[in-house]
Amino acid sequence: MRPAMGLVCAMCCAAALAQTNQTAAASSGAAPGSPAASQPDNTGKSDTIHVSVNEVYLVFSVTDKHGAFISDLKQSDFALLDDHKAPAQVYSFTQQTNLPLRVGILIDTSTSIRQRFQYEQEAAKAFLLQVLRPASDKAFIEGFDVTPDYRQDWTNNLDALEAGIDSLQPGGGTALYDAVYSGCRDKLLTARGQEPVRKVIVLVSDGDDNQSHAYLDDAIKECQRADTNIYAISTNVSPSRDKGDDILKKMAIATGGKAFFPDSVEDMPVSFTAIQNELRSQYALVYKPADFKADGAFRPIYLFCLDRKYTVRVREGYFAPTS
Repeated sequence: MRPAMGLVCAMCCAAALAQTNQTAAASSGAAPGSPAASQPDNTGKSDTIHVSVNEVYLVFSVTDKHGAFISDLKQSDFALLDDHKAPAQVYSFTQQTNLPLRVGILIDTSTSIRQRFQYEQEAAKAFLLQVLRPASDKAFIEGFDVTPDYRQDWTNNLDALEAGIDSLQPGGGTALYDAVYSGCRDKLLTARGQEPVRKVIVLVSDGDDNQSHAYLDDAIKECQRADTNIYAISTNVSPSRDKGDDILKKMAIATGGKAFFPDSVEDMPVSFTAIQNELRSQYALVYKPADFKADGAFRPIYLFCLDRKYTVRVREGYFAPTS
């Protein structure tokens, strides 16, 4: 099982950076016999990476104060702590990753979004047409009101995905947490292959929940177990923000994604385009944690850039596998 990554409070990062870089230099980025062993790659190319049980595969984004993506940084520009310790070894570092995508499109079909529903459908279809590469990527379609409603299973067939979105119909209440939990448990936890994939939920909702059996923390933890980032697009376009916006933001931050709040339904495609740009502008890091135990415990992560004018966005931590 491959762990996922995240962000926690800062501590001893300068020392951690020095230890990480010294370890990487001493080992030349490779562990003898390790299936992930390779020289650190700063060329921006995406080679096949194989990850074993005691290695962590981390994807993260870096932006400046204006939100523009920074894609030319090196491993030495970052400091990393895993469970409050510097990594035992760094196997590889790549810029502008181009890994296969596994995307869950989750669309709120509750009564509260009825007037905006057609805009949501059209924007989601346009996003898939732009971002999905049929040769390597796959997606599934899940609507939700009081229950999750899977309209299309994993596929790279764009026509089937569009038909799945078109078949969704507005319904009753909202079970947002159940939908996210179900999507991670039933689809994204099993989305594995011969190489790492980048797993993402694109969540279109107003963030309100009035029907779930699961709690917010349940949904977030299941995303972290599934190595999945949530990119949320709010359908609340009223001038005043409500608690649903806070919910979407919390889910996104905890999983290393981002929440978007369009001013109008007509602006929704802009948010989808921003997600598309981020998915093609990320770094990848494979490393071996220090004192790693396959005990199922949550391991917090802190990653930041030495140049503090840049912001690193990663998930808050990961659950170690169980032996």
